[in-house]
Amino acid sequence: MKSIDVKKKVLIALDEIRPFLASDGGDISLVSIEDNRVVNVQLHGACVSCSVNQMTLRQGVEMTIKKHVPQIEKVVSLKS
Repeated sequence: MKSIDVKKKVLIALDEIRPFLASDGGDISLVSIEDNRVVNVQLHGACVSCSVNQMTLRQGVEMTIKKHVPQIEKVVSLKS
């Protein structure tokens, strides 16, 4: 899959998860994609200090991204 297609699909996945994050006062943005395998994101708002943000990242964000782009191996949340 081309890098542009991977990015497009990752952005679609983030748009799908965004309303759930927004309902808790948070948001997420794509920082970069490494080798079409690792997605780096940044959490914003309430998600930054939330005690369950790692669970949200794994069970919500990562699962949604992998649903759209199966070759993604992991999602990493970068600190601001």
